[in-house]
Parts: sequence; C-alpha cells; structure tokens
Amino acid sequence: MARRTATRPPAITPLRLHDLEPAAAEDLDAHQLHEALSLHDVDLSGRDLEGATLTECELVGVAAASARLQHARILETRLERWDAPVLDASRSTWREVELLESRLGALDLYDAEIRSTRIVGSRIGWLNLRGSTLEDVVLEDCTLEELDLSGATASRVLLRDCRVDSLLLAGARLQDVDLRGLEVGGIANLEALAGATLDAEQVAALAPAFASHLGIRVEG
Repeated sequence: MARRTATRPPAITPLRLHDLEPAAAEDLDAHQLHEALSLHDVDLSGRDLEGATLTECELVGVAAASARLQHARILETRLERWDAPVLDASRSTWREVELLESRLGALDLYDAEIRSTRIVGSRIGWLNLRGSTLEDVVLEDCTLEELDLSGATASRVLLRDCRVDSLLLAGARLQDVDLRGLEVGGIANLEALAGATLDAEQVAALAPAFASHLGIRVEG
C-alpha cells in the first residue's frame, strides 16, 4: 500500500442556525440544557455555567470576565465578539462551534474535547489546550501570545494566517497538523513537531533551532 504523503485538511460541517428564541443572561444556568437560544449584548461576567449544555445557540457581544464554563458542552453553537480577561472552559466539550472576532486574555481549555471547530479573527493572550483532544479544528486570522498544546492529541488541525509568539508542544501527539499558515516566534519541544506540516521557508527559519536541538555545530 502506498504511503500517504498529502496533509489531510480539517473536515468541518458548516454551522447553520434557524428559529432561535431570544433569551437573556439570566436564562442560562449551570448544569442545565439550553437549546436554540439567541443572546445578544449580554454580560456573563462572574457567572457559573459549569456543566451547562448549549446546543444550536448563538451568543453575540458577550462580556464574560471570570465566567466559568468548566465541564460545559457547547454544541452547534456560535460564539461571537466575546470579551474576557480570563475564560475558564476547562474539561469542556466543543463540537461544531464557531468562536469569532473575540478578545480573550486567557482561554483555558485544558483537558477539553474540541471537534469540528473554527476560531476566526480572534486575539487570545494564552490559549491553554494542555491535555486536550483536537480533531478537525481551524484557527484563522488569529493572534496568540502563547499556544500551549503540551500533552494534547491533535488531528487534522489547520492554522491559517495566524501569529503565535510562543508555541509549546511538550508531549504533544500531532497528526496532519498544518502549520504552513503560521508565523511563529518560538517553538519549545521541537521533537514534538512530528506529524506537523511546515513549508520550506519555515524549515529554513527554524534550521538553527533544529541544529541546536540535535547538538549540531554549524560553522562557516
């Protein structure tokens, strides 16, 4: 059998939302199911939504300082123009989600399950994906100070027109992770790049780091 050489792209189902019911912030509660709701220009700051399920919803123009979404399930949902210094969504599940045009100081998604998800046009200080599972994920036109994939398992992930100051990969397991559209300041744990795709220009730029990692002395 011929060995596959092409990088497989993410397979993402387009998000289509219909017949949504207008709702307010106080309609959302922890550990409850919320279906087909539309929330615009709401303040969720400090709200405890742990274990909540949002399915076929849209939340647009959301202030979410210190909101808690641990163990939440976010399914077939659009999150647009979220603003928060810290958003804790650790151990949550994201499936068929769009996160658009948001500004987050820290998005804590460690030990999360993220599938068929797009993050577009967003600025995030620290995207913590330590120990998470990512499958069919696209980051597009995003700026991140730190992207932490330590211990994560990532398959069919694409970064397009993105800037990451620091990429952390300790113990990551990558397959079909396409970094050709990424401008990166520095990469820790270069050995974990196995399973990623780079272009020739990126490889040339990283050559000194690869040489140092392998103990190669370059002279002349």
